[in-house]
Amino acid sequence: MTLPAVASTDAILHGTPAAQRRAMAKAITLLESTRADHRAQGDELLTALLPHTGQALRLGISGVPGVGKSTFIETLGLYLIERGHRVAVLAIDPSSTLSGGSILGDKTRMERLSLHEHAYIRPSPSSGTLGGVAEKTRESMLVCEAAGYDVVLVETVGVGQSETAVSGMTDMFVLLQLPNAGDDLQAIKKGVMELADLVVINKADIDPAAATRARAQIQSALRLFGLHGNPARGDPHAEAAAAQWQPEVMQISGLKGEGLDAFWSAVTRFRDVQTANGRLAERRQRQSLAWMWERIDAGLKSAFRAHPGVREALAATTGAVAQGQLPPSTAARRLLALAGMEAVR
Repeated sequence: MTLPAVASTDAILHGTPAAQRRAMAKAITLLESTRADHRAQGDELLTALLPHTGQALRLGISGVPGVGKSTFIETLGLYLIERGHRVAVLAIDPSSTLSGGSILGDKTRMERLSLHEHAYIRPSPSSGTLGGVAEKTRESMLVCEAAGYDVVLVETVGVGQSETAVSGMTDMFVLLQLPNAGDDLQAIKKGVMELADLVVINKADIDPAAATRARAQIQSALRLFGLHGNPARGDPHAEAAAAQWQPEVMQISGLKGEGLDAFWSAVTRFRDVQTANGRLAERRQRQSLAWMWERIDAGLKSAFRAHPGVREALAATTGAVAQGQLPPSTAARRLLALAGMEAVR
């Protein structure tokens, strides 16, 4: 693959709609590549695009399989486009643990939205990445923002309580729940719940009574978390800041489009509150630093595996660990020593 960063940047920023979409697709494919030369081109591309990013609202949307994420996102996307927005959807599909492949079917499931000229949908495989997102989701968001999409929706894999990484790369984390999601205790047990800025009971039209009960139970659970989104106690300056956002719970029907006005009103209120009190800017700063350290960790692991001494000893060492002949901690220290690294004790 050859993709000169300057030409790609021009097409993403100033190209016709068709040329822009092609350039975005090529750029994200480049960023997802593991080849060293592609990574260098990707770094150059992102550096050129960075001044044109940061203006979009980033929404992470999570929920268990069957909760209706794709239907909700398509309905929401069409709703926002009608109101003058350009919407990008980064949909993460789980990769098979056996074949490594992914179906990447969200474009098919969002048929109406995928055909709209003001929408861009990019399915990506999770490739074993934990937390419900793909490894290059952050980079893909920057490409979409540079292309002028002012709302970026990140749909996670949706496999359970590990759907947490998306909250660390978006401005607002939206958790979709089913009307019969469980009792109060079950709601509290879901660690992902305390990260949610907004909890949405989807498919509320199917069983309104159950949806109402679920809403009350989740509101009760959120009250137990208490300090979510609040300033540190004892800091008079922090506590004197503008109003703090408190997580909300609402009922909608993604299929019928019921409740979208209330949903988007909550999202815009969240953005206004968090912008006024400075927490949105702080959140993005923390995310940028976390992203840097995450890439450092990944780079160190890659360099470690590529070290000649490690490559030579790895098979025998892992075999000894698997056979119970060598403690894993000892094996790790020996391999790190071969790479010239000192193990943390």
